[in-house]
Amino acid sequence: MEEQEEIISKEDLIQMFEEQKVIDSGKGWIMNGKEIEIIALHEVDPKFLQDVTNAKFYKLIYKEGK
Repeated sequence: MEEQEEIISKEDLIQMFEEQKVIDSGKGWIMNGKEIEIIALHEVDPKFLQDVTNAKFYKLIYKEGK
């Protein structure tokens, strides 16, 4: 099965949490009934950043087999 991924803006991600399209289950993030991984996409090398929540865009990846 091929991994599905989507790149969205920080504002879109916040809206998805507010509308409960993405849910924090306490063990992971759930979208459309499947576990996803959220990766911050930074314009500079992440080792120079203090806050990983401060990215402009995020990649959502459906985890295989979930």
